Amino acid sequence: MSEIKYPAGVRPFAENTRKSASNKKKYTPKIAAGNRGMDFEAGINETNAYYAEKGLCCITKRPTPINVVKVDYSKGATITQAYFETQSTTDYNGVYQGHYIDFEAKSSHSKTAFPLSNIPLQQIEHLERVIAHGGIAFFLLHMVQHHEVFLLTAEFVIRFYREHPRASIPYADIKEHGYLVPEGFRPRYDYLPVLEAVFLK
Repeated sequence: MSEIKYPAGVRPFAENTRKSASNKKKYTPKIAAGNRGMDFEAGINETNAYYAEKGLCCITKRPTPINVVKVDYSKGATITQAYFETQSTTDYNGVYQGHYIDFEAKSSHSKTAFPLSNIPLQQIEHLERVIAHGGIAFFLLHMVQHHEVFLLTAEFVIRFYREHPRASIPYADIKEHGYLVPEGFRPRYDYLPVLEAVFLK
């Protein structure tokens, strides 16, 4: 059989394939810290949907306020530029057994503490008003490195915030003063029994 001659610079298909395969870099998807926080939020949303389906409570997520900067009215009032405002209240509110519920969900990727810088002052002031009017207020805190979720009363977090400005709540204090929330499939984060044990004894 005669040898096949290829034009200058052109290599046989098999050789090209081997070379291009060896030159490909392995792609490893990276999950940003913010996305992991969104995963926690999605789990709470699933939990609240399960509770609503079972008729246990009515707790919903507040929408993040958006400041609209520019609108294109030529296409039926389409928003073309906007930005998220700082949330002045908390993530979730609703009613459980006649009690007003208000809470914030936070994630910490530190193994040793939860940075209080993650809580804006306006959220602290909002929770103080909720408590003053007899509402039930708390935080659901996801300690990512420990694979644990704790319920922390707003009173505890507010006291720590006021006494230790720009500090962190150590993991040891979270374990001592927090209440572990069981994690499962449905509901994902079963916080209602913990809420009842802590606030409605």
